[in-house]
Amino acid sequence: MADSPRADPRLTTASFLVLGFIHQLGEASPYDIKVEAARTVAPFWAMPHAQVYAQCDRLVATGLLSESRQAGGRNRRLLKLTTAGEAALAEWLADATFVPVEARERGVLKLWFGGRPEVHSPVQLDAHRSTLADYEHISASIGELLTRGQREALEFGIRYERMMIDFWHWVEQRGEGDADRDSGTGAHQDTDAPPHHRDTELRRAEGQ
Repeated sequence: MADSPRADPRLTTASFLVLGFIHQLGEASPYDIKVEAARTVAPFWAMPHAQVYAQCDRLVATGLLSESRQAGGRNRRLLKLTTAGEAALAEWLADATFVPVEARERGVLKLWFGGRPEVHSPVQLDAHRSTLADYEHISASIGELLTRGQREALEFGIRYERMMIDFWHWVEQRGEGDADRDSGTGAHQDTDAPPHHRDTELRRAEGQ
């Protein structure tokens, strides 16, 4: 393995997600990691199940994880961080390099290509309100048991969902305004039209 995890192209955020969970759990099977990821970080960092298993194999091969078999019973595959794995995770946690956020909001992408706000807004609002309620329940019920970092990650989720609710409510209201204009209400002035469109309309009116 390279001296620095950043110099090893095989190490990705998914790699460190696996290392991080095994570090927290002490030892874990790939299935344990999959369950823990779905239970905790999935809302802000989704990871396909197949990727968990692939990363475990890769990290064993690079010497960042050691592997053993559970005695008897299910004979589960158990993974632990090696000394090199501990060092790689520590270096990654200490690296404050900014990486641009990729939102990947499918509903917003559909708006860009002409999706109808009145179709998408209600669905988006219901989904984000439900997720916000889940986060707020976690905060109220076990918030005091979380580590500082976990509590801050939960707060990110809460603030993100509130922001998305505010955004889709705004989209929904704009859609209602468009419907009013289409029906003739307030049709004499379109304040949402781009400036060059409004200027064209004014020139036409002045020429009449």
